[in-house]
Amino acid sequence: MSILESKIPAGALAEKWNIHKAAIKVVSPANKRKLEIIVVGTGLGGASAAASLAELGYKVKSFCYQDSPRRAHSIAAQGGINAAKNYQNDNDSVYRLFYDTIKGGDYRSREANVYRLAEVSPNIIDQCVAQGVPFGREYGGLLGNRSFGGVLVSRTFYARGQTGQQLLIGAYQALNRQISKGNVEIHSRSEMLDVIKIDGKARGIIVRDLVTGEIKRHGAHAVVVATGGYGNVFFLSTNAMGSNGSAAWQCYKKGAFMSNPCFVQIHPTCIPVHGDQQSKLTLMSESLRNDGRIWVPRKKEDAEKLQKGEISANDIPEDDRDFYLERRYPSYGNLVPRDVASRAAKERCDAGYGVNSEGKAVFLDFKYSIERLGKDVITARYGNLFQMYEKITDVNPYKNPMMIYPAIHYSMGGTWVDYNLMTSVPGLYSIGEANFSDHGANRLGASALMQGLADGYFVLPYTIGDYLADEIMTPKIDTNAPEFEDAEKEVTERLNKLFNIKGTKTVDHFHKKLGHVMWEYVGMARNKEGLEKAIAEIQQIRTDFWNDVKIPGEMSNLNPELEKASRIADFFDIGELMARDALDRNESCGGHFREESVTEDGEAKRDDEKFTYVSCWEYKGEGEKPELHKEDLVFENVKLTQRSYK
Repeated sequence: MSILESKIPAGALAEKWNIHKAAIKVVSPANKRKLEIIVVGTGLGGASAAASLAELGYKVKSFCYQDSPRRAHSIAAQGGINAAKNYQNDNDSVYRLFYDTIKGGDYRSREANVYRLAEVSPNIIDQCVAQGVPFGREYGGLLGNRSFGGVLVSRTFYARGQTGQQLLIGAYQALNRQISKGNVEIHSRSEMLDVIKIDGKARGIIVRDLVTGEIKRHGAHAVVVATGGYGNVFFLSTNAMGSNGSAAWQCYKKGAFMSNPCFVQIHPTCIPVHGDQQSKLTLMSESLRNDGRIWVPRKKEDAEKLQKGEISANDIPEDDRDFYLERRYPSYGNLVPRDVASRAAKERCDAGYGVNSEGKAVFLDFKYSIERLGKDVITARYGNLFQMYEKITDVNPYKNPMMIYPAIHYSMGGTWVDYNLMTSVPGLYSIGEANFSDHGANRLGASALMQGLADGYFVLPYTIGDYLADEIMTPKIDTNAPEFEDAEKEVTERLNKLFNIKGTKTVDHFHKKLGHVMWEYVGMARNKEGLEKAIAEIQQIRTDFWNDVKIPGEMSNLNPELEKASRIADFFDIGELMARDALDRNESCGGHFREESVTEDGEAKRDDEKFTYVSCWEYKGEGEKPELHKEDLVFENVKLTQRSYK
């Protein structure tokens, strides 16, 4: 059996999931009590999975590095969650959601996985309403819907501008219920540093207690990784500062393939960089593009005056404003997908039409919607977002346009998984943003929350039983086994090596240098020369890091700098693999834009003959080049066409 067997069931697209559920094995309630599952991460994917698995009767251990599961980065999601309920009666359907997601991902995702995601999406909304999530509602009482980029219908459910927070509270309540019943054992402030394999199967993890510094062992019959993405490899991103790819990277080093690592999303609606002392960037929800119009001056001299502070946005007459998304993409206008909107903003700014002092911003203007709908309506829809923008920038967005610019946001790449969400390591599962997901080369807005909750509530609880049905005779995992001993020794030696470098430069010094290289050469536009340069520079920065990083404090104690150093050591390796993957994929698709592969009008140009596959990288050892495997993507239900939003 190939380790790249995707296990996609036969049959018609709309029947695959039902056929699969009918065919896979099931564990009886009495036997579930004998089986232990580790879930790493407590965001929407991890919290929903842990709660659902515990509700089924499994013994679950849940881990997060935060002081509370509620502080997972899922709370930062603002605009909404997609589902094909057709509440607006605008001809939405499961198939339309499936098609929009496939097209939005530039035809680089599996049909079967994406259709299943669309199929279970209505159940997510019902689940969350039952948990008390306060979705916005229309006058008649039905749940309200917004439009988001890349679609022509309104299917995005929302709770003002704090949808992620409200959804996570719902999942957190479900998780807490199971904790109080004794079905979930929660381990906060615990960071996974390695995964344990015994006889080829995932059997546990090694964690570091982030308060005491103690290294601990935990065994289980299966391990689920739900630790999010690796966007912080760029240093400046919209991710929480603690978000990292280390857990997924340890899985990769133990045999789990890493897929499509070059597919990272640039979000077009971010507050621009200001100065060189920022530690992260702030996202403004894509939902704002529903009612805000994006523009730059038509005249370069007006842009130059804006950059010098000689005039303000309100001084420019409407006839001298270039609503460039509406001009270039009349069908979708300001609601084109994120990758398209981001590149369009970069093109205008590179051409000299940027509107802030650095020339790296465009306007998002609510003047027209306030005139059309009234300030009260806009406040009801986006009030907390407007308040957040004013607190950060000291600019009132009711009276002046917001300034926005693209920033690193979401990781479409991640650990390779089959249809059951299992990696190439038996017993090791990956869900949510941690896996290479259902989003192809570009994620449509409001689909991350959908995927995380779909995986945790409605996919993994079915598919993990297929594996665990053969494990009911396996006794409780012995954490004194040699494999645990060896892994703990390796983890301790690595931390000691880091701590004892006693160099002269801070961890952030090296992280910033890495981030600069990544943004410059592996960011919004990539080319062969730049990617080769990035690989060489990352290798040099890595060498300098291991020779000259300084970690203060104590080894066996609370030490945030040691935490960061361990994660950034992994970021060097992740960044290099991203550059290698981008170098191999000599086409433009979604968020991956190769300057050598562009249409006549400057859009991304795919090469379906050569690159209709999932890249799957296999770890070959420290200092060795990884090996590339390919999972061919087969499209039987959609036609591969050049993506157009015009």
